[in-house]
Amino acid sequence: MSNERPWLAHYPEGVPAQIDINQYASVAAVVEESFERFRQRPAFASFGKQLSYGQIDELSRQFAGYLTGVLKLGKGDRIAIMMPNVLQYPIALFGALRAGLVVVNTNPMYTARELKHQLEDSGAKAIVVLDNFAATLQQVVAETEVKHVITTGIGDLLGAKGVLINFVLKNVKKMVPPYSIPNAVRFRDALSQGAAHPLPKVALSHDDIAFLQYTGGTTGVAKGAMLTHGNMVANMMQAGAWIGGNAKPGEEVIITALPLYHIFSLTANGLVFMRLGGLNWLITNPRDMPGFVKELKQSNFTALTGVNTLFNGLLNTPGFAELDFSRMHISLGGGMAVQRAVAERWKKVTGVTLVEAYGLTETSPAACMNPLDLKAYNASIGLPIPSTDVAIWSEEGQPLPQGEVGELMVRGPQVMKGYWQRPDETAKVLGADGWLHTGDIARMDENGYFYIVDRKKDMILVSGFNVYPNEVEDVVMQHPGVAEVAAVGVPDEHSGEVVKLFVVRKDPNLTVEELKKFCHDNLTGYKRPKIIEFRDSLPKSNVGKILRRELRDEKKPAAAHG
Repeated sequence: MSNERPWLAHYPEGVPAQIDINQYASVAAVVEESFERFRQRPAFASFGKQLSYGQIDELSRQFAGYLTGVLKLGKGDRIAIMMPNVLQYPIALFGALRAGLVVVNTNPMYTARELKHQLEDSGAKAIVVLDNFAATLQQVVAETEVKHVITTGIGDLLGAKGVLINFVLKNVKKMVPPYSIPNAVRFRDALSQGAAHPLPKVALSHDDIAFLQYTGGTTGVAKGAMLTHGNMVANMMQAGAWIGGNAKPGEEVIITALPLYHIFSLTANGLVFMRLGGLNWLITNPRDMPGFVKELKQSNFTALTGVNTLFNGLLNTPGFAELDFSRMHISLGGGMAVQRAVAERWKKVTGVTLVEAYGLTETSPAACMNPLDLKAYNASIGLPIPSTDVAIWSEEGQPLPQGEVGELMVRGPQVMKGYWQRPDETAKVLGADGWLHTGDIARMDENGYFYIVDRKKDMILVSGFNVYPNEVEDVVMQHPGVAEVAAVGVPDEHSGEVVKLFVVRKDPNLTVEELKKFCHDNLTGYKRPKIIEFRDSLPKSNVGKILRRELRDEKKPAAAHG
């Protein structure tokens, strides 16, 4: 068995090969254990206000009482949550899960069209929305099955300071567009009405759906991955077993800058660190980098999760390098490839290795992780976590030997049930044998470490040679004059496709010629960019992932930049 799973020999000390997911029947059971165990400890912090595990227990209990006792919602009904990282998020989230509802995490930045699709597709009956985004909801709510709207302001749970914050956001910064949604209920009123109703007794099992997590908007229409209580419990325990030996229960302060509606943040920060009794320090607007650095200064943080662009952004923000990193012992990167240049700079500035992990919405999300005691960046996504099988398959669906490049396949208890009401889409990626097609191109080394070569869809074909944008971007990022880069393939009559770079400059004097020479010195002929275009910014997803697809799809004539 061991040579089939070479990674087991390289597991960190104390990490088991398998986890027992029958320890908990549901996400609610895990959360309720933490409420009891860490009652007095702070659980979530936002804008200087902290709520303890006991308070989150009480408030989420009230919210569950409101959903079932007042709104008469029942097990399996869907509720959308459309908020950034504010204290209302965990309360609504845990309240809904304890009431047996299915949570539909909704990106607050959605356009009316995207929001309508998600609400219609999920059949959500209720939504909790932050005032700042209620105007978008107003445009579409009548065309959906949503009967109950619960609204809230950023400052609603922050006491006297919150009143001021709400006033400033609305009247000074004009960040709350006017809206009118008849019969909408304020979040705080919902809590006080719910307090009169008992916590419902809902029997939940591993097969019940906990989340509809929408994904794949990049490949056309967004689909809801059905993540069950079993999937989420498995991934919490898998990631928990991996992190466990490095974490001190009740003492961790995890910086939660990625939005909790994103599966990486939801599972890693919101659930894994909660099971450890950690404090989630919520960053509501991580795009405000100077403000983010100020928060870091106050938080006494021990752990930080993020995507490559977030780490890169922090490194380029004045004041970050002067922070006290003495308590930080976990820096975890996921969601997109961590670039060598960023990882090496991170280590130099913070003294902590930026550890890369790999996952997908469809795997709840963690599938592979590097050991947390990694000495230096290794360009790998790490080893498959406990109870997880990972393999490399050929186009024909045959397992490939070690070292060969093919599609990364994942099987384990964290793999989704399927896509909501889309058996045809499910069948394309999920086999009857439980293997999930990731769409990522990868290879495995002799120690069981996996390396992502690229996304299948992003691969560039130059004269029959495969060019992987990750590799080109990694090289270009090592030029000191480059802040950000994206490489895409554009049509070419001679070679089918050529590499085009979109570059945001760090050094305003950087020229196309200088960058081309750098690429010439560091990349073989067919991988070298033929076209380089400088931009002020690159299109990014809600969590800061650079969207190559948008750059590829731009209907622009090829730029005359050489």
